[in-house]
Amino acid sequence: MFIDTHAHLNFEAFELDNGQVIERAKIAGVEKIIIPSSNLKTSLKAIEIAEKFEGVFAAVGLHPIHVKDEAFDEENFQKLAKNKKVVAIGEIGLDYYYDKSNLLNQKEVLIKSIKLAQVVSKPIIVHSREAAADILPILMTESPIPSGVMHCFQEDWQFAQAVLEMGFYLSFTGLITFSKNQKTIEVLKETPLERILIETDCPYMTPEPYRGKRNEPTYVIEVAKKIAEIKKIPLEKVETQTTKNAEKLFKI
Repeated sequence: MFIDTHAHLNFEAFELDNGQVIERAKIAGVEKIIIPSSNLKTSLKAIEIAEKFEGVFAAVGLHPIHVKDEAFDEENFQKLAKNKKVVAIGEIGLDYYYDKSNLLNQKEVLIKSIKLAQVVSKPIIVHSREAAADILPILMTESPIPSGVMHCFQEDWQFAQAVLEMGFYLSFTGLITFSKNQKTIEVLKETPLERILIETDCPYMTPEPYRGKRNEPTYVIEVAKKIAEIKKIPLEKVETQTTKNAEKLFKI
């Protein structure tokens, strides 16, 4: 069994066929899927989908690229976070790639989101893009820091070591199947398998050999295959351990 720990089945790309996508994944051996959110609307959608399908779970949160247009509705997010199908707060974090005009607001929302996770005792799914220097101090300051995962990991080994020491997992996507992503591959080599999760981040990050197609949870197996190749271990070992890791972190 494989677990796709980050699949945006609540996005428009899957509006017409999310049920078929989930069924395909289960036939392929991806028996559990976590749907993270980007704002209140997609949080509601994630829960709606999760409640329809066994083995499908949701995360709720406000993505940093949306804090400019949407206030953090603490009351509603807390209500949603208590739903039995919600297993995490996310995705949350900092993103300096698209817009650096609202850095303070991004940080404030991240801190509020971490505090929400503390209140509901659920892990966090953290997005960090060109923001490692600012995200680390926030994570280190919040106490007790919730357990969590650095999703779609693309930072360097120094940052990886810091978050691993804090108890976080690192999650890898189809990006590792692209030859140019050597920095991420070097981090993957150094990271213990016991601290690795796999994800698609679909509909984005489609792995080889499916580049150009819409990504979907079935393809998370390609990520596992690449980890096995890079670490020179059997695929079955990657499958077993990453599944255990996801089940432990998200209590699923």
